[in-house]
Amino acid sequence: MSRAIAVIGGTGPAGMGLALRWARAGETVIIGSRDAARAEQTAETIRKRAGANAQVSGLENSAACAASDLLVLTVPFEGQAALLKQLKPAIRPGSIVIDATVPLAASVGGRASRTLGVWQGSAAQQTAELVPKGVSVAAAFQNVSADVLNGNSNDDVDCDVIVCSDDPNATQVAMELAAKIAGVRAIDGGKLENARIVELITALLIGLNIRHKGHGGIRITGLPDGAYRLSS
Repeated sequence: MSRAIAVIGGTGPAGMGLALRWARAGETVIIGSRDAARAEQTAETIRKRAGANAQVSGLENSAACAASDLLVLTVPFEGQAALLKQLKPAIRPGSIVIDATVPLAASVGGRASRTLGVWQGSAAQQTAELVPKGVSVAAAFQNVSADVLNGNSNDDVDCDVIVCSDDPNATQVAMELAAKIAGVRAIDGGKLENARIVELITALLIGLNIRHKGHGGIRITGLPDGAYRLSS
C-alpha cells in the first residue's frame, strides 16, 4: 500500500490500535483528531512503540482528510454524522472511506453491549449517505478488539475481518489493509448492507468479553482458502 492511511478519530483506542499495527507493518499513517496537538501527541506515542522508522504524523481531522484519499473512520457513533458533515468539504474526490463505526448504546457502567437502530440500516450505510458523491465506502474492523490491537504489537491478532462494500475496489483496499495486521484474515462479506450484521456481532462480542473477562474476536471456518486471499 503506497498511499498514506488517514485514521480519522485516531486518538481513540480503536484508531490508535489500528494505526500502531499499520505503522509496524511499514505503512505511512496520519492520525486525525479534532485537536491537532492531541493528534501529534498520539502519533509520537505510536512512533515510540512502532520503532524508529515508523512513518506516523498527527493532523486535525480536516487536514488529515485533505492529505490522503484513504480514510479510516474510527469515531463513536454518536459523533459520526456531525463529524462527516463537517469534514465533507475536505474529503478528496474519489476517496475511499473505511468505516469501523458501530452504533453501540451505553449500558450499565458505561459499557455498550447492544446496538442502536440506524435509519439507513447500518452505521456504514449512514456514512455512505453523508460522504461526497463519488466517494466509496467499505465497512471493516468492527469486530477487532481495541485492547488486542493496543497490546503487544509483536503478537498476532486472532480475528478475521469481514469487509462489506458496494465497490469492489474499496473491498480490495480494505482487505489489503486488514491483511497488513499479523494474524488477521480478510474476508469479502458482500454488499455494504451486510455491514448491519457485522456491526451486530460487535455487540455480541462485547457482551461475551464482559461476561468471560476476555478479548474475543471471530473466526469464520469452513470456507475455501481462496476466500481469504486477495485478488491479483
